[in-house]
Amino acid sequence: MRALVFFLTIFFISCQEDHAHIEGKIAPTTFDSSNQTASFPDASRMEKIRQLFPVIDKILKDYADSNHLPGVAYGLVVDGKLVHKGNIGYTDIDKKIPVTSSSLFRIASMSKSFAAMAILRLRDEGKLDLDDPAYLYIPELKNLKYPTLDAPHITIRHLMTHGAGFPEDNPWGDRQLADTDKELMDFLGKQISFSNPPGIAYEYSNLGFALLGKIITNVSGMQYQEYIKKNIWEPLGMKTTTYEYADVAADKLAHGYRWLNNKWNEEVLLHDTKDGSWGAMGAMISSIDEFGNYMAFHLTAWPPNNAKDDGPVKRSSVREMHHPWRWNGFNPNYRFPGGRTCGITSAYCYGLGWMKDCEGKTYIAHSGGLPGFGSQWRIMPEYGIGIVSFANRTYAPMGFVNLKILDTIIRIADLKPMQFTPSKILEQRKNELVKILPDWNNAQQSGIFAENFFPDNPIDSLKKHARELYTKAGSIISVKAVNPENQLRGSFLIEGEKTNIEIYFTLSPENPPLIQEYHIREVPKQN
Repeated sequence: MRALVFFLTIFFISCQEDHAHIEGKIAPTTFDSSNQTASFPDASRMEKIRQLFPVIDKILKDYADSNHLPGVAYGLVVDGKLVHKGNIGYTDIDKKIPVTSSSLFRIASMSKSFAAMAILRLRDEGKLDLDDPAYLYIPELKNLKYPTLDAPHITIRHLMTHGAGFPEDNPWGDRQLADTDKELMDFLGKQISFSNPPGIAYEYSNLGFALLGKIITNVSGMQYQEYIKKNIWEPLGMKTTTYEYADVAADKLAHGYRWLNNKWNEEVLLHDTKDGSWGAMGAMISSIDEFGNYMAFHLTAWPPNNAKDDGPVKRSSVREMHHPWRWNGFNPNYRFPGGRTCGITSAYCYGLGWMKDCEGKTYIAHSGGLPGFGSQWRIMPEYGIGIVSFANRTYAPMGFVNLKILDTIIRIADLKPMQFTPSKILEQRKNELVKILPDWNNAQQSGIFAENFFPDNPIDSLKKHARELYTKAGSIISVKAVNPENQLRGSFLIEGEKTNIEIYFTLSPENPPLIQEYHIREVPKQN
């Protein structure tokens, strides 16, 4: 499947514990991290995004026109809801059937994350392990001849992260969609040509995901299509989503086209064989209305929280899908659609891709491409937003325009990532630290420092540095709240008359946590 996978996962912070305030000595309580809260700092955030709907529409209309896209469907998901959707052109050029948000497009390699999610569900049920050799579930793999004698057996995790050692197989893989499992097993019997031993390199492989489809079938006892339908689509309300185009009503099916010789030429749609596994890598057919539900489910996995966990798979497994398991790229001169240069690094997750840019923003995404179709979805969980777009033109590069849309929204609406409430223990230790500064009186008897602290930080040096900075700051105007890096690490600002002071501190893994590291520095006032 021709998939331009620019990607992304994300460091999120869990923040809120219950710990008693103490004065001078440590409280006889335990560290409780059961509650955590997060919110977006801008109360008008949603309204600012709504004002950009016409801008989004124009970006996609111009892109469709300049790239000869017969039809496009797209949707914007914010805070777990499909808040905006749009449609351009036709699903059937000859019959002039207009695209709608319920039109069903083949989404190609965007199918891969559903296979990965199904594998994780089976793992969570105790029916397999990701580091099991794949031959335990597909016996025909037992006799593979690897390129070196010291090569490990292919594992399920290798297949999920494009690390099995198979060669990149676009566009060969596109044409295997209708093959049966018998043909797949016959193919394995003739031996696979490897480009690398398993486990040492990233190389995009549709074959790997076809094998995952077969594993789902063998382990679950039902065809992978049925397993995914029953356990993922139906719980998410994806009622018309399917793998086989013959199951789609004529007025809902998007036909695929190739732009050639200055005209659209219709592509032949490939069947998804009921007794075949190749469709797991790219046969899915879905609509914006229904795929939006899937995107929302991914977004609501962040941040970790205590809400009822009753999705198709555990939220922790969704977050596991977003983890950058296999690094695959670094481009220090990456040029964003708006023209600015900002380096990126990328990796492959489980049926998804991960990207982090030079500003620290992270993206989770996957593209899809087949003869007649191009698609992509991209989410930014720490910003609570995501965009999906489907087009019915061969290998339409929708990743570029999706990135442009998200970049435009963040820039014009001045969106900020979600902020987390500092844990009670972090605020408590901050308050205790402030009381002993700048003289560090009775600090060694206070009970708030870990055993390493004073051997690592001589008390005379602590006093000297703090007194110098406090003198330089002048009268203290205010002490700001902790800016949490996570539940046990953060910084805060002390606002002085002449200059400001920043204090950074880290707590230990003890229960209750104690201060193990501390740094203090001047932060000049902003003019």
